Amino acid sequence: MSILAIDTATQVSSVAVASADKLAAELTMQAKLTHSETLMPHIEKVLAMAGVKKEQLEGIAVSIGPGSFTGLRIGLAAAKAMAYALNLPIVGVSTLKALAYHYPVPGLRIVSLLDAQKGNAYRESYEWQDGKLQVMQSVEVLPLAEIIAECAESGRPCVLLGDVAAKRVRGKMELPQNVTVAPAHLIMPRAACVAMLGLEEFAAGHRDNVMNMEPVYIRRSEAEVLWEKRHPEAAK
Repeated sequence: MSILAIDTATQVSSVAVASADKLAAELTMQAKLTHSETLMPHIEKVLAMAGVKKEQLEGIAVSIGPGSFTGLRIGLAAAKAMAYALNLPIVGVSTLKALAYHYPVPGLRIVSLLDAQKGNAYRESYEWQDGKLQVMQSVEVLPLAEIIAECAESGRPCVLLGDVAAKRVRGKMELPQNVTVAPAHLIMPRAACVAMLGLEEFAAGHRDNVMNMEPVYIRRSEAEVLWEKRHPEAAK
């Protein structure tokens, strides 16, 4: 089964074509260009790199959050449009779980972090057990200092991943002895991991409804919060 995978949940634009036994092609870029500028050209290029025509695809996997509200909407809109036009099955993959998929290391606490604004982060932690990636702490929005303290108290080896780890932890914070930050090539989302998780979902018979798929935001956008403050009566 050859699928297209998309991740635009952060500043990274990542697209991949993969099957269960092979990552055929991947294009991952972190630049100042917006996802609306880069995503469709990246999809065309990665398909050409893999030697796969869009009509030969058998499914689409897309990162659905949490993450950047705008980035998630752009990635999901493109994935849904292609799935509908090509009559392909589609599956949404947790951005935090796809991050954790970088580290298939038993005995390691993998802590996925994404920016939740105002000094907070989306945090979800995982461990590999019997060949499966298991959630150890479900997603929460927490202050970064609280997350670091939580890791220290666990007493387990912990690795931090995601944009928060890259921008606000690496080289900027003194960490407990049991906590490390992932290296640059593993710290940010990659469509390859979305693809492998998506293939697992398809193999298990899971499919999402292309008509009602939505991003997983966890929290409301700043625009929504400000609108409610300015229109308190309408928000009731």
